[in-house]
Amino acid sequence: MDALPIVYVRGYAGPSSQIDVTVDDPFYGFNEGATHVRVGGDGDPMFYQFEGPLLRLMTEHGYQFLVRGDQRRFLESGTEPLTPKSVWVLRYYDEVATTFAAPKKRNFLEGIVDAITSHVDDNGFDIERAAAELYDLVIRVLERTGAPKVNLVAHSMGGLVARCMMQKVCETPVDGTPRRHARDIVAKLFTYGTPHGGIQLVLGAANWAMDAFGPAGSDVFSPSKMYGYLTPGKNFGDRAPAGDGWDPQRIPPEIFDADDVFCLIGTDPNDYTLARVAVGPRSDGLVLIEHAYVRGAHRAYVYKSHSGRYGEVNSEEGYQNLSRFLFGSWMAAIAFAGLPSSTEGLDPEDAWQADMGLSIRGLPIVMSEQQAAHWCPIQLNAEIRHEKDSVDAPIPIVRTFLFAKEPPVGGARTDAELLSRYALRLRVYKLTENNGGFDFADHLEQISDWSDTLIVDIGPEEDGSGFGAWTCWNSRLVGPIEATPRMPDRLQLTGRDDGRFTGTVPLPDVARGLPVFGADASLAVTVARRAPVVAVPAAG
Repeated sequence: MDALPIVYVRGYAGPSSQIDVTVDDPFYGFNEGATHVRVGGDGDPMFYQFEGPLLRLMTEHGYQFLVRGDQRRFLESGTEPLTPKSVWVLRYYDEVATTFAAPKKRNFLEGIVDAITSHVDDNGFDIERAAAELYDLVIRVLERTGAPKVNLVAHSMGGLVARCMMQKVCETPVDGTPRRHARDIVAKLFTYGTPHGGIQLVLGAANWAMDAFGPAGSDVFSPSKMYGYLTPGKNFGDRAPAGDGWDPQRIPPEIFDADDVFCLIGTDPNDYTLARVAVGPRSDGLVLIEHAYVRGAHRAYVYKSHSGRYGEVNSEEGYQNLSRFLFGSWMAAIAFAGLPSSTEGLDPEDAWQADMGLSIRGLPIVMSEQQAAHWCPIQLNAEIRHEKDSVDAPIPIVRTFLFAKEPPVGGARTDAELLSRYALRLRVYKLTENNGGFDFADHLEQISDWSDTLIVDIGPEEDGSGFGAWTCWNSRLVGPIEATPRMPDRLQLTGRDDGRFTGTVPLPDVARGLPVFGADASLAVTVARRAPVVAVPAAG
């Protein structure tokens, strides 16, 4: 797929004191990396380094960060074509930073007041103004690069700025002149830890205070106030009419296709600030897991916190999901299929859950994982009943994006060089609840009723022609996984009218013996080649 410009939108900075720190970074944080340790073969810690996503885009995908003192002025001051392989940062906090203004003359008392105010006031930040600035930046980038569309990459509140642009600004004319629609200028939206459903705190009084007073502009995260800046013709603070059914986690399909949205969801609250105490454990320390995605969008769950040293943005997990979503040639999805049509055959006191983890050969991280230990197992009972935001069967497990490997040229190549190898780890267990608590009479802690790993190879045929997929459950393999160059079971893929290919992998007999699965249970595999981006001309 042809590379498109990337526009990065950072998250919430907070009060003026933190805004001033933010604007001192020429990349608004997109350049930050991380270091941590892994345990080596002798049990000792070993150093491991992750370079920031900006550097990785430059070194692995040939992107450039174009700036001559000021990216915005650089765009506006010339007419020569610029490369579409470029990264642009929306510096929407600059105009409310105090460091760009001449120091005020003030007496001692005024200095004390200003020092206090800088920790509670945001100096007039406005999310809709930031969204309008984003629109202007996108249009200018398209004009200078000649690209058909841009990709938006946003962290935290930056995702709400992007959605405000897409859902409201793009739909609001200026002096009677229509703006371009989001679907015509944005190819993909990727969000790290964005509170698409707002931020909710454990204490109801704290939610009321955030909604009513919004210290440092925090009321942009109030779910009820999101209606005003995500809806054309409405104003900030307007509330959705009673019974309207408005959902902050839904992007209207006529505005933008949720299939072009990817939401990275953090599941580790422990490495974040004290805000984690106010939010609670089922979060990344600031955003609840259940509020961190757009309904119908692609998702990945990673054991990372909202930001900071072990945050989502400066993580290998975040970058790998980002790069595959932006540049991957194929989409692959795995879902449960053939399950019971209802939970009537299950003991009403039994709660069936599944842990999952997706790994890719060659990467030192897990691409996506849902675990009870991370507060987000797959709730099988609820999925069968189609509760929450579950889609109709088959039940989704994971979706990821694949890089197509080049066919061999010249000499022979090994299967490891030809094939992309992925592994889906599944672990299913039952919890028994009685009178509002757990019944541990027959419980074996951390022992699953079934666990196994499906190994999948995807790539060309052995003669280098065609495309195929091969699978095997790890429990059937003898010896190390790497000792099997190509999995033995050919996955029969059937083409559909929409261009997708589907196949079925039966669950092992042990799994199909569980009442939550049954004799017909299987995994449904869907593979689809991603459509190229098409240019849409501007009106007039």
